[in-house]
Parts: sequence; structure tokens; C-alpha cells
Amino acid sequence: MKEYKIKINGNLYNVHINDIDEHTATVEVNGTPYRVQLERESKKDTAKKLKTAIPKAPANNPAITVAAPSEKVSKPEVQSAGTSIKAPLPGVILQIAVKPGDPVKSGQKLLVLEAMKMENNILADREGKIGVIKVSQGQSVLDGDDLITIE
Repeated sequence: MKEYKIKINGNLYNVHINDIDEHTATVEVNGTPYRVQLERESKKDTAKKLKTAIPKAPANNPAITVAAPSEKVSKPEVQSAGTSIKAPLPGVILQIAVKPGDPVKSGQKLLVLEAMKMENNILADREGKIGVIKVSQGQSVLDGDDLITIE
């Protein structure tokens, strides 16, 4: 397994290349598994280029495309009827201030997300009860990742 730290448009991504076969590769980007297709650069050049699975890739760079998560290595998904609180920007979870089953009020601090060297409080958007906490302290998250559900 090879590990890389890749910086694209100022965002740092931890990329782990797990397995490569003739036409596909299994990779993890900030802990999220993906299956990506390998593409030949040209008929003369037999080197393969990996289509990376980094979200929000610039539109003017066709070599970087978003790939669908792999069924083979995907993590089990917990179904919940609650509202999901999503990460507003990429960062690292510094603190989780609630536990599953805790009652919360609108505006209550749920967790702290460090992004761009700043601590950001992630607040409840409504009253309810904490359902599933989908992240852990120290985990890297991407923009739009599910963090917590409120039932």
C-alpha cells in the first residue's frame, strides 16, 4: 500500500493506494474508499494515469475526475430517519460534544471542526435527539460529509 499527501487548490488530501490491477485501482481519499479506472495516456505511451477521486476538482483539468465509491471496499452505511448535519468545509474533527441519545436544542454546539487553522463550532440546526455520530475525533472530513444525525 502506498500513501501520498496531495494538495489540490490549497486542500490537503491523504491518499492511500491499496490495490491496482490492469484497469482499476482501489484507493482511499481521507478515509473514504473509491474504485477508480486507469486510463492510458496515448497509444504510443503505455504508462497509465490514475483518474483521482478528489471532490471539487477544477473543471479545466480533465485528468482529475470524481469516481463513485467502490461497492467492494465501501463502509457499511447506517440508515437513519433523522436530519444529517454535514461538514461545511474540509477539515479535522477536534472535539465531539455530544453522545448518541443526547437531547439537543437549536444552536447547541455538536462538535468542533478545524479547517484552515481555525476552529469552527458545528451547531445543531434544530431541536431533537442525537441519532448517529458518523465521525470520530481526529478524523479528516471533506466538504459535505455527513457528521451527525438529529432525530
